[in-house]
Amino acid sequence: MSKGFSLLKRCLHLSPKKCWRVSANPDLDFAYLLNKDHTAEIKQNIVRRKGVGDIELVTALKMELDKTDPRAANYSALKARFYAESLRIPNETHPKVIQYGEESKIIRKTGEKRKVAKPLDFQEIAKKLNLVRTEKLGSVTGSRSYFLQGEAAELENALIKYTLDTLKKMNFKIVTVPDVLHRDVIEACGLNTRGERTQVYSLDERHGLNYCLSGTSEMALAGYFMNTLIPEKEIPQRVATVSRCFRAETSALAEEKGIYRVHEFTKVEMFIVCQPEKSNLILEEIRDFEEQHFKSLGLYFQTVDMAAHELGAPAYRKYDIEAWMPGRNMYGEVSSCSNCTDYQSRRLNIKYKNLKGDELFAHTLNGTACAIPRMIIALVETYQNSNGTVSIPKVLQTYMNDKEVFGKQKRIPELQLIKSKK
Repeated sequence: MSKGFSLLKRCLHLSPKKCWRVSANPDLDFAYLLNKDHTAEIKQNIVRRKGVGDIELVTALKMELDKTDPRAANYSALKARFYAESLRIPNETHPKVIQYGEESKIIRKTGEKRKVAKPLDFQEIAKKLNLVRTEKLGSVTGSRSYFLQGEAAELENALIKYTLDTLKKMNFKIVTVPDVLHRDVIEACGLNTRGERTQVYSLDERHGLNYCLSGTSEMALAGYFMNTLIPEKEIPQRVATVSRCFRAETSALAEEKGIYRVHEFTKVEMFIVCQPEKSNLILEEIRDFEEQHFKSLGLYFQTVDMAAHELGAPAYRKYDIEAWMPGRNMYGEVSSCSNCTDYQSRRLNIKYKNLKGDELFAHTLNGTACAIPRMIIALVETYQNSNGTVSIPKVLQTYMNDKEVFGKQKRIPELQLIKSKK
């Protein structure tokens, strides 16, 4: 954090009892949500984003709440339902994105395709070179898990170190974050943690009520700033972290086999807190950083401005970076960045104090600097050679003892499943 941004300042405008909790009644933008002139616009936005939420129900509940005596037996339940329904309304959508309709827009392609005669996909290369173990793991970790072996594991560490070194040059502060979060923080960031379709792993209640495994460190970083009041001279705040990400998602698609879509992986994440008038520009700065970063690794990729229905609830605008994976003959998403405007800051009470002394809600942004499994797929498929070896990108060679290529790994013993005798 910036010099002088102490724990005392984080709590300077809050009572001790409320300092570290997510409010059940956050200060949402009701001036906008409850204005009848905006009802049709909000309804269209919900449909456009294929989201949930009913703005007419929110308005009706507010009218009923205003007519109800606060001392009435049903007042608390009515107020709780009003806020619950209000929280379901998605963020607004950038006007340019609205123009795209149902189709996301490719805004540029970067780099050049490396010529490879009869390219193999990552799974074939990994098997030949003994890079990854994904089979016979059911008794160890369950499906969609993996072990990286030998120089594949070295490649992971090289990617992390190179990415962090690059981020530090961009004035990002490096922090470490917890992987176990309260579900209120996760939901305040815009992700559902309940129901059959959730991607979030919930911990058994024996280990504490309402705790979950983090799906992305964006949520932990957002929680890091929860209930803070930052002097304007100390923002934008730029932080980055390395963490494990846990996702319960599954897929039966052939192109998403192996380590492409897994339940647990390592990711380097960026998070920024800034003034509202700067968030659109900072999103472009994050996108530019991602493009320059992946270009330095020699990847060929396309940048996509995502359509409204691809944004989820919190994002105002989102760019995806899709790397060309020659062995799969497809583009695969390796990164994204989003401007969440004040969607998360209102729910988590992240504010800044301007030079006039006004306390205002900040805007939050996030971006993936490096998602390890898919980056390894893209690099190995891109840099495969006809003689069976894989070249190492020049910028990573320093982090891998100046190696230029790697080939067959020393075999790690096969996993043997032995029935126990009792």
